Amino acid sequence: MNKIINNSWALFLGMGLIMLAHGYQGSLLGIRAVKEDFSLISTGFMLSGYYIGYFIGAKTISNLVSRVGHIRVFAAFASVASVVILLHSIIVNPFTWFILRIVTGFSMVSLYTVAESWLNDRSSNKNRGSVLSIYMIVLYGSMALGMFFINFSKPENFQPFILVSLIMSLALIPILLTKRKPPTFKRILGMKLKELYDTSPFGMVSSLLCGSTHSALFSLLAVYAASMNFSIFEISIVTFLVAISGAISQWPIGKLSDALDRRLVIIYCTFGSSFFAFCAIFASSQIYMPEGLATPKYWFYFFVMLFSFCSLPMFALIFAHTNDFIPKEKFVAAGAGLQFAFGLGAMIGPFLCSFFMDFVGANGFFIYLILFHASIGFFGIYRMKVRAVVDNPDSQFTPIPQTLTPLGMELNPVTEHIDEPYSEKVQKMLKRKGVVIKKKDENVLEKENI
Repeated sequence: MNKIINNSWALFLGMGLIMLAHGYQGSLLGIRAVKEDFSLISTGFMLSGYYIGYFIGAKTISNLVSRVGHIRVFAAFASVASVVILLHSIIVNPFTWFILRIVTGFSMVSLYTVAESWLNDRSSNKNRGSVLSIYMIVLYGSMALGMFFINFSKPENFQPFILVSLIMSLALIPILLTKRKPPTFKRILGMKLKELYDTSPFGMVSSLLCGSTHSALFSLLAVYAASMNFSIFEISIVTFLVAISGAISQWPIGKLSDALDRRLVIIYCTFGSSFFAFCAIFASSQIYMPEGLATPKYWFYFFVMLFSFCSLPMFALIFAHTNDFIPKEKFVAAGAGLQFAFGLGAMIGPFLCSFFMDFVGANGFFIYLILFHASIGFFGIYRMKVRAVVDNPDSQFTPIPQTLTPLGMELNPVTEHIDEPYSEKVQKMLKRKGVVIKKKDENVLEKENI
């Protein structure tokens, strides 16, 4: 563990600062939109821009990284993201913010891609699971802490936007000063959607629906809380609890899915999400009742936390379920295909959820989450009747953040994409050709020309 941190501390520090700014920015824009009296539909439209940019970037950034290199791409898009947040404070209207959110989404997926390819290069088959765990802790922990920065200053002021930009710019320092060579970029090809659907209909459909719920959750939770007249500090508590509880739940739910029919675990989790979302509606409606009848706000926090506990491991469960039906050599390609489906759902999630909120009221936010989570559950019940469970010893649950790019799927320790040590026969052959094999650690070998 210490070796992993020593080798990649600059990258973890840089990504930690980026996620600190990213978590802060997401809540800041949602609250500011409410303060500026943006309509709910305009707010949902504006916030969906992030996922559109993310989707476009995930499909195109590989070519740019291959041409100019990791460090230049990281520096360029961290700088772009730093500038874009400042523009939000200068030009305040939904359409302009929509365009800026597209640019932010493109920039963020570029940063994720660079970081994850870097971590892949620094990983071996022995430590890849540990690397992914540390990366996930950095992402969720930093994003959760970033939520509390909204207490720094009123969202109507320009100072919060400057602070986001400052933190994003600071993230460049450890990356640009690192002495380690950037990795060789590997392009990951996904499975065709038809092939992915034929392999796992439930995996593809549930990934699409999961993308629509997770994007709505992270985009509009702060908007919902602000619409319910929560204080800035209370909003930061709610958003913090969502990020932290989702991270904590990955391991216990994942272990359960390895022991049982994974579809059954997905069904219980998604119906559990719907149930706790309903409880959150009930708790929120009791908050502002007359004294003696009102429900304390901590009940709302509690139900939102339980909702996140059930909901946020969903994509990792879906990924592991899909792997149950394919050979190991297709795990990474299938993950890229699922991310494509997840991205399609994520693009429409905030916009569609805003219609529910506009039509029903603020609690339309949770009604939307209930309906889409229940849809996953009912489709899962149908699929269990159509096809029996498959026992694939190569497939196991791996906790993964929902921001993981297709390239980051290689960090899954069961994919074993990284080269194994050369056999003795191969070493002798390379030595005859003038190549020396130097051992770097137990699993990774480095070739150096004489």
